[in-house]
Amino acid sequence: MSTPKSRRSRPTQLDIAKLAGVSQATVSMVINGGASAQLIKESTREAVLAAAAELRYTANPAARSLRGGRNHLIGLYTFESVFPTDDRDFYYPFLQGVEEECAEQGYDLLLFTSAGRGRRPLADDRLQRLRMADGCVMIGRHVRTADLEQLTAEHFPFVFIGRREAPGATIPYVAPDYIAATEELIGHLVGLGHRRMIYLRQPEDTAPTLDRLAGLASARKRYDLAPEAVSVDELSSTAELTEDRVRGWLADGATALLIEPSEDHTLVSTLDALAEKSNLSIPGDVSIALLGDRPSWEPSHLDWTRFALPREEIARRAVQALIGMLDAAEPEQTIVDCTLVIGNSCGEPGGSP
Repeated sequence: MSTPKSRRSRPTQLDIAKLAGVSQATVSMVINGGASAQLIKESTREAVLAAAAELRYTANPAARSLRGGRNHLIGLYTFESVFPTDDRDFYYPFLQGVEEECAEQGYDLLLFTSAGRGRRPLADDRLQRLRMADGCVMIGRHVRTADLEQLTAEHFPFVFIGRREAPGATIPYVAPDYIAATEELIGHLVGLGHRRMIYLRQPEDTAPTLDRLAGLASARKRYDLAPEAVSVDELSSTAELTEDRVRGWLADGATALLIEPSEDHTLVSTLDALAEKSNLSIPGDVSIALLGDRPSWEPSHLDWTRFALPREEIARRAVQALIGMLDAAEPEQTIVDCTLVIGNSCGEPGGSP
């Protein structure tokens, strides 16, 4: 067998026919099965299947539906392990929102996952499997932009939960407005009298982190803050957040900490322990605000000042946007407001809430 010189990005039954040296009708009978497939010689059937495997062909169920129809299958593709063992998970409200909106819209949900694959690129066979669905909602913090560019180039309908960008491609997404929420939270601290703050960020330059940093830049301009008013520090491990380190920041004049939480909330759990077991008074010695949600599944020593993400709403709107694309609507990039939550972890410098 010799591979055809030119090949579409998605192989067709005609490509299989050329490679196997048979007619397209024969390929159709073998691939689609049924009573007519029994009329095909075993050697011919094996040649067709071998050609299909070589071309990494995966039948697209949509191609079998009526013209203009669809399968009413929406895929959910996770770029990392996001499924919880219970409801104590950052991703759980997103997953719940996707499932409930699909049900209300009359769609079934089909799971695709890259869990256990690390950061490997989307291989051709996995791309073909995605086409079993009419389109996909995608989620995950660590994403290869090349994968999104490839999906866009192949005109595969998808919507990302969270802002994602790729050079030369318009990535449809529904995302929380981290920029405005960060600016508003810093404004709250400024209003309390804080003029020297430490921003503790996650180590990787993901879109959520970059959006929060953009919110910091906007707050500096809006509130006329000097560059040194908010210092950015990287917190690569929760073990680094100790009482001694916090007291070092206080000795340098800081009065408030802005914390970018991680998805697993281990950082917030460390803060809870710091507030409960250390000799630090929060907010007496230092005010602490979260640039995101706190864990909701266990008691906390403090009601952290923070902003809340409307995760279920974001997920529902992602499904709605995807169905809109299937109905020929233009891809959209939608930003959803977050909600400032005033807790008791922030107060006036050296004072109480």
